[in-house]
Amino acid sequence: MEKITDNNFEEIINGDKPVLVDFYTEWCPPCKMLSPIIEKIQEEFKDKINVFKMDIDQNPVSANNFQIDRIPTVVLFFKGEIKSSFIGLKEKDDIINWLNENI
Repeated sequence: MEKITDNNFEEIINGDKPVLVDFYTEWCPPCKMLSPIIEKIQEEFKDKINVFKMDIDQNPVSANNFQIDRIPTVVLFFKGEIKSSFIGLKEKDDIINWLNENI
């Protein structure tokens, strides 16, 4: 899964396709558990959304701009705006249902 940074964040979330961003840190156990789930979802939804990860320890500007203060936080952007989000670890089926409701 491609990682994004503060440098390319705005460009990526402003595309014409919905963008899912997994905000995480390397030291967060729930983030590590969520990562393989998000990778599977990325493969299943590759024609509908773009999926990225952002380490908030290394990229605090974007996280602060969107008030990301708990991790993992998963945000679905569309044309630069937050469409929906959730905080914490969720099961794959729950995330798929959430995506289907929001894309």
